Amino acid sequence: MRVCMVAYTFYEGDNRVRRYAETLVKRGDTVDAIVLRQDGADSFAHVAGVNVYKIQRRTINERFKIEYLLKLLLFLVKSFLKLTSLHLSHRYDLIHVHSIPDFEVFSALGAKLLGARVILDIHDIVPELFASKFKVSQSSLFFRALLLIEKLSMAFSDHVIVANHIWHQRLIARSVSPHKCTVVMNYPDPAIFNVRKQATGKMERFVMIYPGTLSIHQGLETVIRAVDLLKDRIPDLEFHIYGKGTDQHYFENLVKSLDLQSRIFFKDIVPIEKLPHIIAEADLGVEPKLKRTFGNEAFSTKILEFMYVGIPVVASDTLVHTHYFDENLVKFFRSEDEKDLAECIVKLRKNKRLRDSLVVNSLKYMEQNNWEARKHTYLRLVDSLSPGH
Repeated sequence: MRVCMVAYTFYEGDNRVRRYAETLVKRGDTVDAIVLRQDGADSFAHVAGVNVYKIQRRTINERFKIEYLLKLLLFLVKSFLKLTSLHLSHRYDLIHVHSIPDFEVFSALGAKLLGARVILDIHDIVPELFASKFKVSQSSLFFRALLLIEKLSMAFSDHVIVANHIWHQRLIARSVSPHKCTVVMNYPDPAIFNVRKQATGKMERFVMIYPGTLSIHQGLETVIRAVDLLKDRIPDLEFHIYGKGTDQHYFENLVKSLDLQSRIFFKDIVPIEKLPHIIAEADLGVEPKLKRTFGNEAFSTKILEFMYVGIPVVASDTLVHTHYFDENLVKFFRSEDEKDLAECIVKLRKNKRLRDSLVVNSLKYMEQNNWEARKHTYLRLVDSLSPGH
């Protein structure tokens, strides 16, 4: 098959998009990807067998919501033109479009009219995400317009993939029929996450890690304030943050105001191949999403990545976290409660038996919850949309 991925993302650092593309390449399919371009990067790259077309620069520094929306719309236009041009010469069998935004699926309009099948992959459900991002009510005209766009996007698609079971139930209740919607979670790929945390002797420092987006709804402020509470109780505690985001300056200024520059370190986004090694050097993974926002239902693959590498995890008690995990796998704290998080960190720092128990249980859980074990759901779906079916 000839397949094209379309995603408003930086390809090298996006585990989910890369995992799909490289899985198809490994079985003999030809795969292209149309994505964003970082400053200084070439407009074309060949990555692990995938032809990557980088059609639009993005610096993650949008100060105004309209600026963010305009960039999405510009990418829609550019990706439509690029995809249509490539399709005229390559004749794709399948276009796999990744959301956000869901309306990006219309970049495949030309290809679909010329015979290609289309998958819309919902990483995040747009109406709730944008309502949270733009601070509007779900009873507003804006939200209702987003629901209409969601329905149109899914009607246009030949099949819809959704990232977790909570969203699957919501989408089949309002926008898509059950036979046209499949859950494919963002599982770690053992081919990339092939590093395991090694037991060492006495710790010289206790390192917490967060790799991901730096935005308010991710809950990083709770962790920063917990570190402030613990600066005397756990003198060897460090917090390493890997990533970029629209609220990065807010978090950096908060760290400075609390005089925590010697405890909390901001680091650049790392290629996905390096992430397992960085996780393995840490002692605790943290996933602090806010319960009162969109993050309550947004599943984080960071938890699975921490578990697969073999470090214990402390996470906020969001709806989606508690849907998939229990206290035998993850140490939960009350969302936005820095005091409760601080106490959880103290318990994990002092209690090696607790840390080891979480890791042992997590490794067993991950035996059946990784991409190698679960990829066949996706491959069967792709084959069902291939020519002749």
